[in-house]
Amino acid sequence: MSVIGVWDLSVSTPVGKIKAVVELRHEQGVLSGTAHSGGEKVPLTEVALDGDRLAWKQAVTEPMRLNVTFDVTLDGHTMTGTCKAGRLPASRVTGRRRALTAGAAHPGE
Repeated sequence: MSVIGVWDLSVSTPVGKIKAVVELRHEQGVLSGTAHSGGEKVPLTEVALDGDRLAWKQAVTEPMRLNVTFDVTLDGHTMTGTCKAGRLPASRVTGRRRALTAGAAHPGE
């Protein structure tokens, strides 16, 4: 299953929903990506795909400095799971891959 593409995420935190965009790509045979939210762009680290399960880590500075770990399950063009930031409780994550332009295909599909 290919995860390559741009994903719109919604993270339900105790202080409200946070919208983010995650871009996943293959670079020299390695899965990598970046996340964008609130004007901040951060690299994803330890990106790992195992079947339909995707995990990654990222460091954010807004609204505070946190290391966040994501663990989601993929189902076609949707993802659901959780993220955990430090000692805070886990937050629910949902995501949807953006549609591509007409005639384009996702690599690996």
